Amino acid sequence: MKKAAAFRSVLNPKPPILVSCRGKDGKDNALVVVYACNCSYDPPMLMVGVVPSRHSWTLIKESGCFVVNLTPPSMKAAFDYLGSHSGRDGDKLAAAGVRVENGLKVNAPILTDCPVNIECTVVDSVLTGSHEMFIGRIEHVHADAHLVGDDGKIDWSRVEFLSLS
Repeated sequence: MKKAAAFRSVLNPKPPILVSCRGKDGKDNALVVVYACNCSYDPPMLMVGVVPSRHSWTLIKESGCFVVNLTPPSMKAAFDYLGSHSGRDGDKLAAAGVRVENGLKVNAPILTDCPVNIECTVVDSVLTGSHEMFIGRIEHVHADAHLVGDDGKIDWSRVEFLSLS
């Protein structure tokens, strides 16, 4: 037997992700994003949904780039903090103890302790209602060395992802 379910967020990406970005003033930020997916393999692109009232939305609009960071279990406390505080109120990456490095191809930080970081340049966006879907061309993928095979592909069975269940 089936039962009617709520419409809101019936699909959630796995794994949970953090999107990092940098403002024109050079200040870094990151937020939890629950709407994200691949949207093209040729050229490789993905999209992330950000609510326009979020501080990071402005940073991504201004900079035209972002980084998708796949979150490991060891970052659960930082993930929770980044998802419940605004970068408008201060440096939440520092407050959460998140280590960052500069991206290689885009002007945005990668979150060092995430096993996979995907640098993207915004090529388009679509306002879908509550979110603006930023479509990003993948410029570079960083992965912890032990996750990458001789063929250059990530061995996803070796990646430990944060579980929200």
